Amino acid sequence: MAGSIQRLFPDAQKLAGYFAFDARVLTRRQRADRLKKQELAFFNYLAPEAREILNDLLEKYPADGELQFTLPDVLKVPPISQHCNVAEIIGKFGGADELRNGVNRLHTLLYAA
Repeated sequence: MAGSIQRLFPDAQKLAGYFAFDARVLTRRQRADRLKKQELAFFNYLAPEAREILNDLLEKYPADGELQFTLPDVLKVPPISQHCNVAEIIGKFGGADELRNGVNRLHTLLYAA
């Protein structure tokens, strides 16, 4: 039974929302697409290079799930690593704190109502 639940609800937030709020269960792809459409202000606030990196993270999310938001590891694998090295990626965000904040905000927005 645990295996069945894991296949239906691979994300803990998805499972909690389903049971606690009788929320519609969205796939990772649906969450990513919804975020792109509804949170334009978030993406427009970023520099173009930073926006492209977060967009790549968002595109990997449907396949990789929560692991997609593990810094700095995710910056070292394609397609993110194809932009430049980790230090240069940090520079595109204006610093490590800004990069961390951007990734955390992206993650939070994915599970916003």
